[in-house]
Amino acid sequence: MPLYEYRCRTCNDTFQLLRSVDAADTGVTCPGGHADTVRALSLVAPVRHSTAGAPAPVTGGGGCCGGGCCN
Repeated sequence: MPLYEYRCRTCNDTFQLLRSVDAADTGVTCPGGHADTVRALSLVAPVRHSTAGAPAPVTGGGGCCGGGCCN
């Protein structure tokens, strides 16, 4: 489930909620009990960490992904 950030227009508090995509824009109440909230633009980008190090460079052939997995 995605994490969404909201801002309360009444108290100016920002808070986060885990909600389904379908419920992202439906009525949200801030922790202070105010219902006048808006979903804020989130500028968070997912980061994938790997312990295997950097991927090997692509060395030709195999189509769009370089490894032959695209048919």
